[in-house]
Amino acid sequence: MSLIPYALTRPFLFGLDAEAAHDLTMDMLARGQGTPLQWAWCNETVHDPITLAGLQFPNRVGLAAGLDKNARCIDALGAMGFGFVEVGTVTPKGQPGNPKPRMFRLPEARALINRLGFNNDGLEAFLHNVQQAKFRRQQKHPMLLGLNIGKNAATPIEDATRDYLTCLDGVYPHADYVTVNISSPNTKNLRALQSDEALDSLLGAMAERREQLARQHGKRAPLFVKIAPDLDEAQVAVIAATLQRHGMDGVVATNTTIGRTAVQGLRHAEETGGLSGAPVLEPSNQVIRQLRTALGSHFPIIGVGGVMSADDAVSKIRAGADVVQIYTGLIYEGPALVARAARAIKALR
Repeated sequence: MSLIPYALTRPFLFGLDAEAAHDLTMDMLARGQGTPLQWAWCNETVHDPITLAGLQFPNRVGLAAGLDKNARCIDALGAMGFGFVEVGTVTPKGQPGNPKPRMFRLPEARALINRLGFNNDGLEAFLHNVQQAKFRRQQKHPMLLGLNIGKNAATPIEDATRDYLTCLDGVYPHADYVTVNISSPNTKNLRALQSDEALDSLLGAMAERREQLARQHGKRAPLFVKIAPDLDEAQVAVIAATLQRHGMDGVVATNTTIGRTAVQGLRHAEETGGLSGAPVLEPSNQVIRQLRTALGSHFPIIGVGGVMSADDAVSKIRAGADVVQIYTGLIYEGPALVARAARAIKALR
């Protein structure tokens, strides 16, 4: 169990600018992982294995991409009790992202808005950090590692496939699974890749390259696709059919929302960017329900969006997700949420 209750540290962190608090936390995690300082945030790992896309997940609670964009804190995050951790989004070249300020808390709604814009140090630095992680050597049943890939902001949307293939080539040998992020609202035109023709072209190229990489590396890493919550039922049905047609192994549902109905009138509510946290729970669950109907009972779904409590995590499973991910809930509730959510999901069996 963590030696320092998060309730004692949250007021200090929430007194800082949101991105400054994020950077401070990630620096602390990076410096403290593998040292006695790790006891400040470590948790038990709830044993609740599930096999999904050919992988055995130690439990059904994971970390969503976006928190550790540069894969600096894999071991520290694993110590929080996650069954799987997804890092990135990484792009071929490093980029600063959008101008600051670009991250805002909406505490009355238990939410965040960010327009970070895939700020990261690039593929080479990302892979160096991934290879430094020791979690696979230190645990009897190690958590799984997902690597999340995207395109550079300067790359024209018509050339996006090139960036995704470059990243896939780089991350493939090191990933338990790879997530293709086509749903961030903070890279211009990125969500256009969810449209029928663009998605068909991108996933066709990704599937072909994956077959080459599987032969080259002697392993078949599952490919997941991360989609937005701002889709209607017809769009979800088209995406579901395209995922299956190209042999994708799963879907991550969902990213942040551009909707603001649930936070109207609150400070920062009109800031541009993706809204995460409690207001996204039901929109995300709705997409999960639609996906489950369209995909059938066996297609893997990672549910993410608005998991702020154990009950929220359970709601994702009941909506049709196989496993869940947390991000904003970790910021508001701290590492103890991981074990609480994992135990609640285990109790469903």
